[in-house]
Amino acid sequence: MPAPPATSAAAELLQRSRRRISRNRRRRYIPEGPLVLRRLFAYGAIVLTRRQKEVLDFVTRHIDRHGVAPTLHEIGRHLKLKSVATVHKHLRRLEDKGAVRRLTHQSRALAVVPSPKTAAGARIPLLGTVAAGTPIEPIEVPGTIAVPEELLGRGETFALRVRGDSMIDDGIHDGDVVIVESRREAPNGATVVALVEGEATVKRFYRRRGRIHLVPANERMKPIVAREEDVELRGVVIALLRRYR
Repeated sequence: MPAPPATSAAAELLQRSRRRISRNRRRRYIPEGPLVLRRLFAYGAIVLTRRQKEVLDFVTRHIDRHGVAPTLHEIGRHLKLKSVATVHKHLRRLEDKGAVRRLTHQSRALAVVPSPKTAAGARIPLLGTVAAGTPIEPIEVPGTIAVPEELLGRGETFALRVRGDSMIDDGIHDGDVVIVESRREAPNGATVVALVEGEATVKRFYRRRGRIHLVPANERMKPIVAREEDVELRGVVIALLRRYR
């Protein structure tokens, strides 16, 4: 006589496994989705990606030292890019943004455009400093900062300068400027700016069992756990600006 099917036992085992994963997720504060922060770099008023900034810096240094621009192969070799087409793509993006000028059909016909002094795009409020560490009293000194229009949120958008290194594993460093979309609610795992009993901080946000957990991206620091009524959400971080020179 054949053995009875093990469907129910397998289903029960799968259910137990899912419950265990769910418990571990809550304990370790594993985000429900990947953190997406556009890391950008200011070149005067132009905003560049990390790789565009590396290409521009190499071209600038090469011209300063040798009096001529590097070839596409030299750029690719320095940045460990295997494809000349990839170098072409980065230079085309830099040209579109007005950071370099190129002449076609010439090997070293590449010039760096001086950093512009005026910004194209929108100006948003720069409301002082927010802590990436121990919460600090909110510092909201009215000012403005120019940002590309594509970095604006769907509603009210403002900027804050970061102090501290509690979010360093998420790529948010001391002195960076975070772009924040003003919101009163946020999903679990979002990076938020919040007031905890009147003091400002930037952290990962989680709501669990009637408590708010504000979790740093730095294993040396502990989460802040507070009652919902003691936390005021100011907004969700949607972009990051960093100036190198």
